[in-house]
Amino acid sequence: MLTLLFTIGLIWMVWKVAFLGFRLTWGIIRLLFSTILFPIILIGFCVAGLVYTALPIVIAVGIIALIAGKAKTI
Repeated sequence: MLTLLFTIGLIWMVWKVAFLGFRLTWGIIRLLFSTILFPIILIGFCVAGLVYTALPIVIAVGIIALIAGKAKTI
């Protein structure tokens, strides 16, 4: 009986740690993409002469940010 309780507790703990790792990884990827990679990609578009491609992307992301309520006014 004690072995069964230990096994259930161990499985529960491993599940919680795996879920925490997934949430942490997702947060780090989102932070890196939104603060570093996305602006670098847009700057690369502008340097390569693809301003007509970069501008609609910036507008779409801005509208989505406003609708989602993530944009804060000063």
